[in-house]
Amino acid sequence: MLDRHPSIHLEVLMGSKSAGKIYSDAVRWMFSEPMPEDIARKQVLKAIPESAKGCDVIYSALPSAVAREIEPKFAQAGFAVVSEASAHRMEPDVPLMIPEVNAEHLKLLTRQRKNRKWKRGIVTTPNCTVTGLAIALKPLVDSFSTGKAIVTTMQALSGAGFPGVASLQIVDNLIPYIQSEEEKVAQEAKKILGTLNGDLITPHRIPMGISCNRVGVIDGHTETLYLEFDDSVDVKDVIACLEKFQGEPQRLKLPTAPVQPIIVSKEKDRPQPRLDRMAGSVPGMSVVVGRVRHGIDDKSIQLTLLSHNTVRGAAGTAILTSELMESKGYFT
Repeated sequence: MLDRHPSIHLEVLMGSKSAGKIYSDAVRWMFSEPMPEDIARKQVLKAIPESAKGCDVIYSALPSAVAREIEPKFAQAGFAVVSEASAHRMEPDVPLMIPEVNAEHLKLLTRQRKNRKWKRGIVTTPNCTVTGLAIALKPLVDSFSTGKAIVTTMQALSGAGFPGVASLQIVDNLIPYIQSEEEKVAQEAKKILGTLNGDLITPHRIPMGISCNRVGVIDGHTETLYLEFDDSVDVKDVIACLEKFQGEPQRLKLPTAPVQPIIVSKEKDRPQPRLDRMAGSVPGMSVVVGRVRHGIDDKSIQLTLLSHNTVRGAAGTAILTSELMESKGYFT
């Protein structure tokens, strides 16, 4: 995604165990598209601030334990850090960003910079499962008075990284447990949907029950959402609310922002990961919602949603967050 970006140039690659290697020798490339030649020839540098001299933003996809130690060093050195690690997500002065959902949370950087004496600071992106869910919930909790939400996830293998889940565990199988995932989904969603009051976020109070499952799909997290309301709702109104939803990135026409963050499928058996994970004007950046219908009564809605976990749930949201930061002057 960075290789195709109109205004972001990938200048430096950094790592720890891979430092000193040529990138093509340091990674196991798992994409059907070939590795860009200029990136393949880059040498991986040691992950220290001196390696990134002249850069504006550091995209960090480090393991959480490593990120907790290294990312503040880059922030202290004056870089903007956009982190996909979980290490700093729940810290009170660190924005946990989905740009369409909570663009105003970037204002937390003012508190962070003041208290930590950082020039730019650390911004995080959510757990990949949270991203699609929070995008679908945002217009509904804003437009209707909601009760509890019950969510069941069917999460792709790529969400477990590489080499991921052992083949003998996942072939002909479903694993109804992902360590710490259910707690992360509820906590992070409530922070993202929360309200910024001064320099503090008041988490959303929606009660959430989460069940997470790993399934034999390569890319694309599918989730079912059962949402209760305080009053009767019309299915057509819910669909219209989802379809018209846009956020700050759409208004600003940011390069990685899809025209429609939410696409509602009218087909009875969609969304499906293989058919819908690359949906959107920016491929993979739209959440596809389908099977919108009443639950047990007209005060409840059931739906199925799909988001591409490595695009919208990871790299795409990190890039879009940096575009929003740049547009709001947070790189100065």
